[in-house]
Amino acid sequence: MSTYFHPKKYAPEDFASLSPSADALPVVIVGAGPVGMGVAMGLAQRGIPVTILEAADQVSFGSRAICVSRHSLEVAERLGFGAELEDIVLPWVGGRSYYRDQEVLHFRMASADHDARGPMVNVSQSEFEQIMTDKLLAHPLVNFHWSSSIAGITAADDEVTLTVDTAFGTRELRAAWVVAADGGRSKMRELSGIRLQGNSYEGNYVIADIHWESELPAERLVWFDAPSNPGSTIIMHRQPRDIWRIDYQLDASDDPKAETQEDRIRDRITRHLEWLQSDIPWTLEWFGFYRAHALALEDFTHGRVLFAGDAAHLVPIFGVRGLNSGMEDAETLVWQLASVINGASDTAILDAYSTERRSAWQQNVDNAGKSTLIMSPGSHGHRTTRDAVLELATTRSEFAHLINPRQSSATHAHLSPLTWPTAPGTEGVLPGDPLEDRIVEVSADGSATSLNRLRGTGFGLLAFGLSAELVSELDTQADALARALAPETVRVITVGCADATIDDARGDLASAVGARVGEIFVIRPDGLVLCRINDPAQLSDVTKHLSAGTAPTHFDAAVSVIAAGNGDEARREHVWLALSNALDQADPADREGLLVRLALVLGSQASTADFDSAVGSASR
Repeated sequence: MSTYFHPKKYAPEDFASLSPSADALPVVIVGAGPVGMGVAMGLAQRGIPVTILEAADQVSFGSRAICVSRHSLEVAERLGFGAELEDIVLPWVGGRSYYRDQEVLHFRMASADHDARGPMVNVSQSEFEQIMTDKLLAHPLVNFHWSSSIAGITAADDEVTLTVDTAFGTRELRAAWVVAADGGRSKMRELSGIRLQGNSYEGNYVIADIHWESELPAERLVWFDAPSNPGSTIIMHRQPRDIWRIDYQLDASDDPKAETQEDRIRDRITRHLEWLQSDIPWTLEWFGFYRAHALALEDFTHGRVLFAGDAAHLVPIFGVRGLNSGMEDAETLVWQLASVINGASDTAILDAYSTERRSAWQQNVDNAGKSTLIMSPGSHGHRTTRDAVLELATTRSEFAHLINPRQSSATHAHLSPLTWPTAPGTEGVLPGDPLEDRIVEVSADGSATSLNRLRGTGFGLLAFGLSAELVSELDTQADALARALAPETVRVITVGCADATIDDARGDLASAVGARVGEIFVIRPDGLVLCRINDPAQLSDVTKHLSAGTAPTHFDAAVSVIAAGNGDEARREHVWLALSNALDQADPADREGLLVRLALVLGSQASTADFDSAVGSASR
């Protein structure tokens, strides 16, 4: 019996147009996907009424995005649906990749004993959205309008008028702020006259969900040039309740229309499962089709219309960055927009939202783009080097890291106008970096909790080694900061002092973040470090700069630290990319000549033994 999730349907409810004399609605959110609902949750949590307009009569159907990162689980906890989500997810920590029938990669994502959560879980986007919907429908500050699609927008300096097509006729709403979270085919983007810019990759993929009671583990399983479907790449992911997601690549010569017919999809899946020697019955539950894109708006803020999620940017699916980056969009936008609505900040702070989240898109594209060139190479050069990497990885394991999918992780905001610079030589977690959630012990009773739970949903002040006098001053300054940022909460967490909140006797936390005695880390509501200060009195500067949407400039900015592979891995990656581009730029009749000349130049720089060994490795 199938256990596939089918979302609830909602009947449309009539609502009146807003009269010209009525006050504009504080916020209207267009689109009830994870991003739009995440914004709604965060704003309602801060006491701001929200109206949601959704063109459909239910949440999305089908698995769509299924991989939810550790960081997104933190976001879900802060937004108020983390417990319900974690009840239904399927954790996983790594995966295996095969070239034909030979394993060429076995990876595990970073995980440590102090982590509050595992690195990744699987759950269908449909179920993810349904949990959010159930929460929002029960919230007194949230108005949900189903079957309500946008037909027109008129922007003014202080409000936006929305024309809405409903089952009961056309209605008009006015809003002080509009969040456009209506997905990759955004009507709000179209009506605003703006377009995504960037690249679309070669390669088409069919995606399908099946119910299959297999005992295969919950891993990311990939076959390149799968024997069941020669020339194709196949990806398999286990979901809760014996649902499996299968993605497979179509050949450039395949007709997408023909290949997305149900009989062809069944045939492809049957061949693969039979090759896996499975005779377990299965049922096809849902299927779809996609291409990889790396596109974004130049600016995510357009007057009083703010774009988020797929309406603002598209990333290749490899590395599972779509939903996860969208949840980051939502949480960042929430606290910054709320600070404007509540009068704590100038509208300039929304420029920081745009700068930060477009930079985050670029970080995601930089990683996902490399994964895409392995999963779906779109040129002769990249296909040639990809196939060569796979061949080499069967005997030379050092090349396997190039196949790694570079799974989604939290992005940084080093380039944000809000991020404070640091003194040269500062080490550890820098302003703009995400502060990872960790299991910690509460000093008072020794009970275990996490840094995220201690901090709550607002600002956190993480202070190390302060004297009793300075702790008292910090509490006073924190109260003043809370009043200035109300209703945002501000919590003080002390470490390594006489009346510490956290027991850090071994200095594990201080060492992990690179804290010095007397230092205070100011943590934003979305989990990023805003600044590192040495005097509680500097919190008055935090208030001043958040109000203006700026950061001070009295230090030289620290160089942004971006995680990279070690020297050997970085060199192999450079060789792969440079050689791919060289092959693409070469005259097709001279590609073999290029490779021979390259081998002669490099071979002359190697020892005879090393060159002979390299020739042996490269020979089939």
